[in-house]
Parts: sequence; structure tokens; C-alpha cells
Amino acid sequence: MVTFNHPGSEREAPYTHIILLSTPLIFTLVWFLDSFFLNWTTILNTIIIFPIRLSLFIGIFAAAIYLIRLSHVTLFDESEPSKTLITTGIFKYTRNPLYLGILLIYVAMILLSISLISIGVLAIIALLYDRLATFEEGILEEMFGEEYRKYKDTVAKWIPKLF
Repeated sequence: MVTFNHPGSEREAPYTHIILLSTPLIFTLVWFLDSFFLNWTTILNTIIIFPIRLSLFIGIFAAAIYLIRLSHVTLFDESEPSKTLITTGIFKYTRNPLYLGILLIYVAMILLSISLISIGVLAIIALLYDRLATFEEGILEEMFGEEYRKYKDTVAKWIPKLF
């Protein structure tokens, strides 16, 4: 059996790596087949013109990469995981910016081709990511106690509070 032990892996849900590796493959396969070969659920492509879809794709994809980059810089700039709760940078706006960034990549891909079946796949993936995040939050709550509970009360789990 392959194990993925690395600094901080004790803070992750079981099978996190399998989920994070398999979901993009499954999503991309479904999206690619529907968007370029089968065209079963891409009927809205005739209504929403390609330049609009491309613009939305570029904007959301760029935002996703930015979120992922900010998450990595904050989380992985040290060889050991932080012993303190990280509430600065992107983490003062959303508790799960890395997962949110990955989900936004899926949204961007859907907007590029308007593959409706891919929306269903995304919904399943979003539920999986929410379960991962909830599991990891339980670990963080055990580690940081009241400090983490206060953080949860003030910072959104997914969509940043803009005001």
C-alpha cells in the first residue's frame, strides 16, 4: 500500500491524496468527452458565445491560480507545518483557499464549454471537498481549541465575506 507521509499529514483526512489525485482525472475525462466528442450536454454553447465563455474562463482560472498560489506560499513555505493557527494572508478571508481554488478551476472549465454533466460531477467533488475540509477542521479544533472556534466564527469556510 502506498502511503503519503509528509510533514503535516496527520492533519489530513484519510485518503486525501487519493481524492485529490482522482477527482481531477475523473472530472477532466467527463468534461473532455462531453465538450469535444459526445456533446450530450453542451447545448448552451449555441446561446453563450465563445468570447464570453473564454473571458469567464480566463478570469476565474486566474483567480483560482492566485488562490492556490497564496495558499501554498502561506502553508508550505516552511519544511514543518506551523505550530500556530494561520489566520493571516488569504486565510483571513476563507478557511479553505486551496480547496476553493481547485474548485474554481473546475468552474472555469465548465464555463469554457458549458458541459452540464460536468456540473453534476463538480457537485459531487464539492461535497467530497467539503467533507475533507470538515474532517480537517475537527483536527484543527482539537489542536487549537477556542482560538480555532473563534476563527471559524469570523472567517467563512468557503466564499470569502467581502464586507
